[in-house]
Amino acid sequence: MWNWLKSLLSSTEELEDPMKYLIVGLGNMHPDYDGTRHNVGFEVLDLLAQELDASFKNDQLGDVAEAKYKGRTLVLLKPSTYMNRSGKAVRFWMQKKKIMPDNLLVVVDDKNIPFGSLRLKGKGSDGGHNGLKDIQAQLNTATYPRLRFGIGSDFHTGKQVDFVLGKWNNQELDTLLSHLKKSSEAVKSFCTIGMKFTMEKFNRS
Repeated sequence: MWNWLKSLLSSTEELEDPMKYLIVGLGNMHPDYDGTRHNVGFEVLDLLAQELDASFKNDQLGDVAEAKYKGRTLVLLKPSTYMNRSGKAVRFWMQKKKIMPDNLLVVVDDKNIPFGSLRLKGKGSDGGHNGLKDIQAQLNTATYPRLRFGIGSDFHTGKQVDFVLGKWNNQELDTLLSHLKKSSEAVKSFCTIGMKFTMEKFNRS
């Protein structure tokens, strides 16, 4: 009976796959934003795709790559909707690829933590970040995993926007690659050993 029911369900509806993950890097597609702190989510995904031998292709609402890692399927998404409308792309690809909510991971810049530090959380406020704010609005929940990449707060009063949208300075560039690699490892850890152990390993750095 159960085999028949399972067969019937699978023939009429594609079920969510617990081994499939949607990894979203936030940023802005325009070339003017390349190499800026606000685009670090894109940079993490570019490195991750390179490590997993995956290639991005332009698709609906973003650039998308798909890779296999230790039995998991990783769908990598760089939204083309601009930062403030990231939620539309996230919702679309979650539905299209039948991604479980717990298997969504958003990689985002965070000025509230030191440069290069990582903070993985399963829920929380948007922290004033417009990309996270739109994702929360589109998904109608603040409960979804996010990996925050610290960009620091080395700016004067009134210069926050210039700093966030500014290019990495030479001092930051000296260690940026090592921090990006650590972020990529955190993403792969999340997809294999889960939220709890990944938090314990990477949130202390």
